[in-house]
Amino acid sequence: MSAKETETQVRIEAEIADPLGVHGLDVEAVEITPAGKRRVLRIAVDKDGGVTMDDVAEAARTIDGVLEASDVMGEMPYTLEVTSRGVDRPLTLPRHWRRNVARLVKVTAIDGSSWTGRIVASTDDGATVDVAGVQRPVLYAEVAKALVQIEFNRKPVAVDDAGDTDEEDDA
Repeated sequence: MSAKETETQVRIEAEIADPLGVHGLDVEAVEITPAGKRRVLRIAVDKDGGVTMDDVAEAARTIDGVLEASDVMGEMPYTLEVTSRGVDRPLTLPRHWRRNVARLVKVTAIDGSSWTGRIVASTDDGATVDVAGVQRPVLYAEVAKALVQIEFNRKPVAVDDAGDTDEEDDA
C-alpha cells in the first residue's frame, strides 16, 4: 500500500467518523483496492449491540453523501462497499472486547502464551476471561492477538446493561 493510499484512508476515516457517530456507528476499517479502471472502497462499521442491515444501509447513504461533498476520492471512479466488522477481525480496542462479552475468545499474549476462554467483563484497560472456570484478568497491553471463536450449537446467553451474563439452565 502506498503512502498516498494510506493518507487517503486516514482522510476518509476522519471525514466519515462524526457523521457515522450520529447513528451510533464506529468506523472499524477503511480499505481501498484497485479493481481495473475503478477502485473498491470497503468500509467496515460496528456499534454496541451489533450492526443490522438497516444500519449498513444508513451508513452507506451517510458515507456516500460525505464522499460526494468531498474531494478525498479524487477523480478516479470507485465502488463503495459498506459491511459489518465481522468476527474474523482481531479484538484490538476496548470497545471490541466490550461488544464481545459472553463470546469465546482465543488470546495470545505478548509473552507467547495462549489460552481460550469466555469474556465475562471488560473495562478501558483490560478484560476478565473465564478460562475453564477460573476468572483470568487480561490487560490489553499484554495481548498480542485476540480472536473471537465461532461456536455452533451454543445456548443463548443473556447480557444485561452491566455486561453480566446469565446462561440458560439445562433444565
